[in-house]
Amino acid sequence: MPKMKTKRALAKRVKVTGSGQLKRKSAYTSHLAPHKTTKQKRHLRKASLVSKSDYKREKILIQG
Repeated sequence: MPKMKTKRALAKRVKVTGSGQLKRKSAYTSHLAPHKTTKQKRHLRKASLVSKSDYKREKILIQG
């Protein structure tokens, strides 16, 4: 069986940290931004880690 290709769409959206965790950007950042509070927008600017349940699936897609 041939090697599995890396899912480029996911690879462009996620970065692997030094400890092997996946770092992603927050959703809901730009759409309808004027209605969101300043605090809400500020917190959305910060990147977060992929949850454990998603990590298992996404790690396979990235390794390829």
